[in-house]
Amino acid sequence: MPAEVESRQKRQAAILDILQNQPVTRQTELVAILRDQGIEATQSSVSRDLKQLGVSKLDSGYAQPEAPDAQDDPALTGTSGFVRDIQTAGANLTVVKTAVGAAQRVAVYLDRSAWTEIVGTLSGDDTIFVATRSVADQRRLVAKLRIRFNA
Repeated sequence: MPAEVESRQKRQAAILDILQNQPVTRQTELVAILRDQGIEATQSSVSRDLKQLGVSKLDSGYAQPEAPDAQDDPALTGTSGFVRDIQTAGANLTVVKTAVGAAQRVAVYLDRSAWTEIVGTLSGDDTIFVATRSVADQRRLVAKLRIRFNA
């Protein structure tokens, strides 16, 4: 993986963690927190990251995209521990790697999630292909997946 991609993924994961644990009202504040954590960031890189992650700006500060609640469907509880890796493959295909034998259960969860970004899923034993309509949808989907599955 190229260093810049790894750096961006690390920064984006840190952003999601920060937003989950404390209120942030300005991008400059987020840049300062990232730098305090030893993560290189600029206002423009943070702005791009927030857009790619689907983070919303509210009156009270930034808010992460919402993930569906698995408690709504008892058959799907406990899926968070199954996802091992999430990668993009092209402009509208996302590959989700799961524990062996878990792909179908996670794919059913995704199919029932009603996330507008998802066009469809195809699963095997430990791999799921998730199709999206656009690059923007794919970015929002990946952000939601990382939040929901802690990946």
